Order: sequence, then C-alpha cells, then structure tokens
Amino acid sequence: MRLALFDCDGTLVDSARLIHEVMARTFVDFGHARPDISETKAIIGLTLDIAIARMQGKPHVDEEALAMTAHYKATYTGVRAEPGFQEPLFAGIAEMMAQLERQDDLLIGAVTGKSRRGLDLIRAAHGFEKTFFVSRTADDCPSKPHPAMVTECCSEAGIDAARTVVIGDAIYDMQMAKAAGAKAIGVSWGYASVPELVAAGADHILRTPADLLDWLETF
Repeated sequence: MRLALFDCDGTLVDSARLIHEVMARTFVDFGHARPDISETKAIIGLTLDIAIARMQGKPHVDEEALAMTAHYKATYTGVRAEPGFQEPLFAGIAEMMAQLERQDDLLIGAVTGKSRRGLDLIRAAHGFEKTFFVSRTADDCPSKPHPAMVTECCSEAGIDAARTVVIGDAIYDMQMAKAAGAKAIGVSWGYASVPELVAAGADHILRTPADLLDWLETF
C-alpha cells in the first residue's frame, strides 16, 4: 500500500483570493496597513496564528496575533459567502482525484494548515467527503514544517513514511515531507515558485495534476 497526502490551499483549491481578503480585512480592523497579496501567499500553509505573526515580522505569536487569529476566523465565513470568494479546484484536480480513488493500493489523505472546519467545507463543496482516509489539520498538529501531520497520518493508515508521498505547493510542505521521511512532490500551479520548491527539497515537480498519475506508477 501507498499513501498520498495532499496539501489543500494552493494544491487542490485556489483559495489565495479568499485567504488574502480575510487577512487584509483583519489587518485593517486592527489598525494595520492592508498587506499585499504576495505577503499573504508567502504564509499560506502555516498555522494561522504563526502566519499572522510572521506577516507582522514577529518572532513569536503574541496576544495581538492571537486576537487577530480569532478575528480572522470570525470573519472568514462571511467573506467566503460573498460573490467571487469561493475556493475552486484547480483545473484537472477533480479528474486526478477520481482516478486516484480507483487505485486499490493507494490511500489518500489531507495535511493542511486549514482548521478542521475549513477542511470539512472543502470536502463538502467538492464532493470529497469520502476521499480522505486520513487527515490532519491545524487543529490537530503543530504547524508545518513540523512532521507531525505526516507521521500521524502514516501511523493511522499503517503505512511507513517511505511509502508515503506529500503533494504540496509550499516550501513548508516540502520541508515537512523530508522531515518525516516521505517523498516531497511540488506542484507548479500553486503559490511558491518552482525554484523555491526545489530548494526546499522537492523530489519532483508536477506541471499538471495528471502528471501525478504517471509519477505514482514508478513509486
């Protein structure tokens, strides 16, 4: 058996516009300048409180970052309901996932900086309710690149890290995979650049979702 663990934001769904809008409103509501979307994209994948602290240049999560995190969470649902702020699947993802689900020797999981509630919203929106055999979120484990999300999924699935691949768009995904002893597969359609993913330890770069099907034949 093999285990494929997917990051969510920037890998399966294009959520940058939504995340940035909620983040920008949060910063403004706390009296800070509205951040540029490039600043938001750079922290997507981290646990929210750590992401906010990092955007402010703080070495640690402080009381303000915690308060902003709570405000972000309270604001998120309302913004998500506004026109233009949904989280669509990237082109080719639905077809790729459907083919992966038909492979008897492959289990599929999710490892995401989203909350459990956020992941559940994605599952419901895109018909993934039964897709993920295992999953870990920001509610369950330390922030990426800590390897706990991967190691806990491996343990629950009963599959060794050497037979596990992590697919993600962020340097934190690559670092997490390598720290856990899993293969690190970067995607070129997400929010980090290909050179950044390679520098972070990516074993392979996917140019399209369909490329994963070909790569898995050799894994």
